[in-house]
Amino acid sequence: MPKGFGATGLILSRRVLLKAAAIGASGLASPALIGRAAGQGLSWSSGDPFSLGVASGAPSAQGFVIWTRLAPVPLSPDPATPGGMPQQSVPIIYEVATDDAMREVVRRGTVTAETSLAHAVHVDVTGLAPGRSYWYRFSSGSAQSRIGRAITLPSPDSKPDRLRFGYVSCANFEHGYFSAYRHLADEHPDVVLFLGDYIYEGVGDQPDKIRHHSDGVEARDLVTYRNRYAQYRLDPDLQRIHAEAPSLITWDDHEVQNDYASQWSQTFDDPAQFLLRRAAAYKAFYEHMPLRAQPTGPDLHLFDRFGFGDLVEFSMVDGRQYRSREACYGPPKQGGGHLETNESCPERRDPSRTMIGDEQEAWLLDGLTLSAARWNVIGQDVLMAQLRQKTPDGDFEYWTDDWDGYPASRTRLLQHLSRSRVRNPVVLGGDIHSFWANDLKLDFDDPTSPTVATELVGTSIASRGPPYELFAKCLPDNPHVRFFESRFRGYACADLTQATMTTRFRVVSDVTMSDATVSTLKTFAVENGRPGAMET
Repeated sequence: MPKGFGATGLILSRRVLLKAAAIGASGLASPALIGRAAGQGLSWSSGDPFSLGVASGAPSAQGFVIWTRLAPVPLSPDPATPGGMPQQSVPIIYEVATDDAMREVVRRGTVTAETSLAHAVHVDVTGLAPGRSYWYRFSSGSAQSRIGRAITLPSPDSKPDRLRFGYVSCANFEHGYFSAYRHLADEHPDVVLFLGDYIYEGVGDQPDKIRHHSDGVEARDLVTYRNRYAQYRLDPDLQRIHAEAPSLITWDDHEVQNDYASQWSQTFDDPAQFLLRRAAAYKAFYEHMPLRAQPTGPDLHLFDRFGFGDLVEFSMVDGRQYRSREACYGPPKQGGGHLETNESCPERRDPSRTMIGDEQEAWLLDGLTLSAARWNVIGQDVLMAQLRQKTPDGDFEYWTDDWDGYPASRTRLLQHLSRSRVRNPVVLGGDIHSFWANDLKLDFDDPTSPTVATELVGTSIASRGPPYELFAKCLPDNPHVRFFESRFRGYACADLTQATMTTRFRVVSDVTMSDATVSTLKTFAVENGRPGAMET
């Protein structure tokens, strides 16, 4: 019997488990009956099984996914007992209510936490009313989770008058505290977009680390990826934002390895071996996110679309899994992002190269064409605008790991936005640890070229920014950049109406302090029918 699991242990009969499953399928059921099925004698003296919190996501007009993971010993180094859990299934009760005090329960059931998923559960709740908030919680034996909030999407023919959303990226645990999440939660967003680098797989060698990564090693296998997610999920500010706001989620590179592209690693690993690492990373990602789709080996269908009536449609894009390998990849160059001129790397402009893969690109373009929403927001991971940097001899060079490494793919998207007259396209991004407000043009080399979309990039939650002076020096050669700032950490929060999208770039006072305050650095507005962000 595993230490700390009480006199009755966790051994449940097959008959009890089948009864629990039947109750879960029935929707609303007797609390007493579910209590017996879940094992009322179960105790958790070894620790809080809901130590990693709760989360909701993947909303539809009829429901959403709610998530938790049992982990009484969150950072257990034993691969046989992830999270300190024994090798057996455990039933978990879930409840969904129409009030935050959980008095008006409308869904109740039991779901089984399996060892194969490190005792994570993803409950796909359906049959609910559209366009409203719900609250939920989990329990197992003597333990109960905190209460979380979820939403259903408004019906497609509805006409919401406003929506508030935040977007965040790049939360390096070693570089500072996650107070930005707490301040975003204070703004009560309807939904939060996670745009990548939710974790960092590496272990830095900086002497001034604020906190230290789990296990003291780079995450490379399922055990170390699981522990890295568990460590991040223990952060109280991250737990709070997930509990209070539903998530729309994509990833960038650090969920697997810095600057990876599809099956090509930054370190020139054999692609077959790297895909095994990617499979472990994607599995751990799924185990800690409120997602509906499960991974199959090294593959996970992540891109998705979410509509809020006729107000806005969010297209969440996967910019890592399907991209062509980095331009001019191979020794002696670095395997990941690096600077190249047109002469040094003609491959960069190859029209066959793709940032998001042919299937996803077709899905994105078709969806944008068919959208009836007033605003069309593309949530993705990296800088889309061109950023040319002048060499000492007067030539220009371009970074290969963002959309500058895939300019033909970018051109196809921007030309489609123009030809199809997509309404109010706005591109959001992260990765670059800095704020940007950019005009997205059909021809970035021609300042008179039409602006077809707006790009607004948020800074990092905690990851250190790039040198301000280096990029500021480039701005005269990139007149489509309306604003840049890399010296602050924080997030972005946007308020949408039928007439305007107003985005506040919010900064924390000191990322090295857990009690950092927050202020507004800049505010930008995009008006209906007029691409380009204007400072207000």
